[in-house]
Amino acid sequence: MRGKSTSPGSQRAKYVVTDFVATSLAFLLFNIYRYYFVKSAMVVDNLGEFLAMPKILAEQLFVPVALMAVYAISGYYNQPLVKSRLSEFTVTFYSVLLNSGLIYLLMLINDSSGMRRKDYLTILVLFGLMFTLVYIGRSIITSATIRKLRRGDWKYTTLIVGHSEVAVRVCRRLQQSGSVWGYNVAGYVEIPKEKFCDDDSLPSWAPEDITQVCSAHNIDQIVLALERRSDETVMHLLKQLFPLGIPVKVAPDTLSYVTNAIQLEDILGVPLVDLTRPRMGECQKNIKRTFDVFASSLCLLILSPLMAWLSLMVKLGSKGPVIYSQTRIGKNQKPFNIYKFRSMRTDAEACGPSLSSRHDPRVTKFGRFMRKYRLDELPQFWNVVRGDMSLVGPRPEREHYILQIMEKAPYYGLIFQVRPGITSWGMVKYGYASNVQQMVERSRFDLIYLNNMSIQTDIKIMIYTIRTIFGGKGM
Repeated sequence: MRGKSTSPGSQRAKYVVTDFVATSLAFLLFNIYRYYFVKSAMVVDNLGEFLAMPKILAEQLFVPVALMAVYAISGYYNQPLVKSRLSEFTVTFYSVLLNSGLIYLLMLINDSSGMRRKDYLTILVLFGLMFTLVYIGRSIITSATIRKLRRGDWKYTTLIVGHSEVAVRVCRRLQQSGSVWGYNVAGYVEIPKEKFCDDDSLPSWAPEDITQVCSAHNIDQIVLALERRSDETVMHLLKQLFPLGIPVKVAPDTLSYVTNAIQLEDILGVPLVDLTRPRMGECQKNIKRTFDVFASSLCLLILSPLMAWLSLMVKLGSKGPVIYSQTRIGKNQKPFNIYKFRSMRTDAEACGPSLSSRHDPRVTKFGRFMRKYRLDELPQFWNVVRGDMSLVGPRPEREHYILQIMEKAPYYGLIFQVRPGITSWGMVKYGYASNVQQMVERSRFDLIYLNNMSIQTDIKIMIYTIRTIFGGKGM
């Protein structure tokens, strides 16, 4: 960001510190109100003694810390530099409302006066204090940020991929838009075979220089502004852009395959589709990740005796290591090692990568049993805890097969927006694939999943996966 005196990390820290101070102050003021509300039941003589009680001091210290977890899960801190005032109000309102309810149910129920009207007033005072102070604190930071954007002190440094009339037109629209978020266009990336449109005011670079340009110019976002071309061209570019970890957006009139759900963040700005952000709310993303870590850790703990027995049986059943690791491609096309209980002979791929089939002779006797109930995939819970994978998401593949899939189905590159999963809609609806064509067919379900990501969808997929496991239909 040009002129940027802050980073997403430091801006996030400002919100976190402000929320903690505001919540602590609100809870202190509420404890003062609480003292006078239940004064007749108190064994202390004055407010000072009440606030100095060990129980109250402990609450004053730990309650604000606990409430910060709800603020974090709400998704408010996910995009610290891009804030909508309306969403800021609603997210603050609902997260404070939840926190107020939790405090009352877990801590204050014993303070009940026996009069419904007074109890309602207690909840209302608690909510009012927290919402007012937290929202004011957040508003001050957001307002300061917006003022800097409107003055042009901060601008999002943007790289436009394309140098045709379409690209120049998009550049003009970005520069002249009434958006709060100012755009500083660094230049263009020339695409071979596109009709060049000269723009002497900005530099241009070759596609192979994108990585260096993004690093040298501190690019905040990339906008695809191509002439109407095939999806293959776009997906080839995405394959190069996803690993950069920079938001990649596209003008809705330049891409046909993924613009069926345009989400506007700024009514006055240029409508752009973010191809690096799945269509899932920030709160749901955080809930999904929190559940992934909690459920996977619990499974590793509960299933440890079973995993110990499986380890012993694998070791006794055939020569070779118990755990088999293989490099797969994950979110933003970053490689990672996936872990499984070994279900094949150690020389299974002596002649190179080869997909498995239902009656694959390379599978050991015990390996066939594990695959039937998908027990060989239990070590992948550790991949989930590490952050390589999710419980539900597109199945990760090896680069060897990804290249073949993308030749037949260029849209496959879109799955790199999210973490791959232990199970997926493709696995539920299609199952294992024994050749590239079947992998292509299965990938269509993964694309549908991306357009319908939600907690409810994940729960349905997990339920069907459990039915598949207990039905012994893993193979």
